[in-house]
Formats: sequence, C-alpha cells, structure tokens
Amino acid sequence: MVRMVRDRLYRKSVAVVLSMQVNLERIVVIWIMAAAFACGLRLAFPATPYSGTPWGSGAGLLPYMLVVGAPVGSLLLGLKLFPAGRIHAQPAFRLAQVGRWRKVDCLRAREMSQFGLYGVMASLLVGIAVNVPVRTLEFLSSIPALGSYSPPWFVGLYGVMLADVVILSSLYMFAFAMALRLVPLFPRFLVMVWGVDLLAQLGIAHLVAGIDNVPHGVDAALLDMLTGNVKKVLISAAIWLPYLLLSDRVNLTFRHRVSAK
Repeated sequence: MVRMVRDRLYRKSVAVVLSMQVNLERIVVIWIMAAAFACGLRLAFPATPYSGTPWGSGAGLLPYMLVVGAPVGSLLLGLKLFPAGRIHAQPAFRLAQVGRWRKVDCLRAREMSQFGLYGVMASLLVGIAVNVPVRTLEFLSSIPALGSYSPPWFVGLYGVMLADVVILSSLYMFAFAMALRLVPLFPRFLVMVWGVDLLAQLGIAHLVAGIDNVPHGVDAALLDMLTGNVKKVLISAAIWLPYLLLSDRVNLTFRHRVSAK
C-alpha cells in the first residue's frame, strides 16, 4: 500500500513537472493577463486622486508594469542564459559538505532513476513559482496605488514595498529557471535568495521606522506583514535546506554525486 501511494505521488510529480515545462509559455501568458487585471483593479482605487488618468501617469502605470513584467523578464533571461539540454559545469568549490558522497560522470548521472526534478523536488519547484503570485497579491492587497497627491510618508513606503516585490519576485523566478535547466548553482542560488529575502524584510522594517508621520495603524499593519514574510522565509529554509543538502535526488541532479555509504 505504501509503495502504491509513493508510486502514485511520483507519477503525479512527473506529470506536474512535464506540464510546467511543456506549458511554460501558456503559464506566462496566464500570469500576464491575471496580474495585469489585478493591477488594473488596484489602479482604480488609489490612495489619493489622480490629476489625470492612471494610464497617462508614469507614477501610476509604470510601477505595475514592473510588477507584472519583471518576473517574466527574469524567467526569460534565466532560460536564455541556460539553454535546454546543455550540461553545465560543476562549481570548483563545494559548499554542501554534509554527508559522504562520490562523484558520478555527468552522462551516467542522467541515466540514473534519481536524476531529475521529480518526487519531492517537484514540490519545491511549484513552491518557488507560487511564491511570485502570492507575494504580488500581498503587495496589491496591502499597498494602494500611489495617486497624484500622496503624502511623503506614503511615497517612501510605496517605494520600498514596490522594490521588494519586484526584486524578490525576479530573483525567485530566476531560481525557477535555473532549476528547470538543472543548473548546478541552483541550490546555493536559492539559499542566497532566501538570505536576500530575509534581509529585505528586516531592512524594510528599519527604513519604514525612519519615515516620519506614518500613521500608527499603517505602521502596525506593515509590521505584521513583514513579520509574516520573515516567518515564511524561515519556515521555507528550515524545511528545504536539509533537503537541498541531503537529498539523493538533489545531489545527483545538481552535484553529480551519489551517497558513498
């Protein structure tokens, strides 16, 4: 029974990964349409009125073009830098020193059953991709559009939160592209993104604390959101870092090595 369940889950993970690879262009189009619609709704309800129309205002439209387009551009850049089917060189220095491993030839590694993005690895891949719409929805639901007459404290708050969603979404999508292309640097790049994400939340809290005249209610709500983001990053790292270090599949796929036990 346990083996049947495991085999069923494995087949589902294979179907999910293959679906993402085959339908990647369709997924990107769906993202653009859905995110653009959500951003349009956000633009319709600015913090302060527009002097003209939001579509004719660079301060109104441009930020949301970045929210929609930056993750897509980062994904396409990653896919361009790491073409499909190419065998990428292993890094000269190993950061993952936990465990006992022996090297495997890159061609032999691809013939082994544990090679690939399937099994538990598929869950990590989906989690990285889902992080982008979740982060975007959090930004759109918590930060109103800028408008034309916003107070200085809101302009500063809007700027740091916009930078957070654009930069972090782009980094996560670049990591997603690296995973799809089986780039050996993917595990350490993802760990770096977690570190950047954590530092970004702490840095935003520090920057907002230095902005004058922020209403207490806004300050408290923002603190709750940043605290939630920090917890999510720490939970993700706590769950997935041991897997990235110790998984036979990860070590074979990205480090071309198998357990020496």
